[in-house]
Amino acid sequence: MNEPTPVRPRHGRGARERILKAATELFTAQGINATGIEQLSTVARVSKRTLYQHFRSKDDLVVAYLRSLEDDHLPVVPASPAPAPASPREQLLAVFDWKPPEPTDPFRGCPFLNVSVEVPDSGHPAHELAAANKRGFARRLADIAWQAGVADPESLGEQLALLFDGASARGTALNSGRTFVYARSVAELLVDAALADVGPASPR
Repeated sequence: MNEPTPVRPRHGRGARERILKAATELFTAQGINATGIEQLSTVARVSKRTLYQHFRSKDDLVVAYLRSLEDDHLPVVPASPAPAPASPREQLLAVFDWKPPEPTDPFRGCPFLNVSVEVPDSGHPAHELAAANKRGFARRLADIAWQAGVADPESLGEQLALLFDGASARGTALNSGRTFVYARSVAELLVDAALADVGPASPR
């Protein structure tokens, strides 16, 4: 019987994209600390030399991985004066409409929270990026609340961000996205209470 032909590393165009795709798959499935360069290069089908040509270190790859996810994990703030596709209330609550993974897939929660736990050094570039994302998340929620005329949009933004992060962390521990269902019901109370006393928006 002929031996199977070994898979050879691929070079050239597309290597960076394959590396980032492999990093996303592996970091999501098993975490950053459990993923080594050897495994990353194998899954990406590149040599370690090629990997290091695109990313000087694993830390650089982790930062690039997080940057590739930033827009997917921040709520969209409609540009004024273009009409919003949904009301501010719907936009704020939509943050909690987390699409559950397939039943056979583990629930991994928020990658930025996960990275901040796996990389506890607050001065590490990946931790700094995760913290910046979390600050930006609350700020975008506050921007939506401000457009709705909420009296204290910053507080509402922080409350909703805290609720989101709590649901994500608990969901990761319980391996269940159901936590976002309960979080959304609490978010409705917070948002409706804030919108009950809405006045005209003032310049920020």
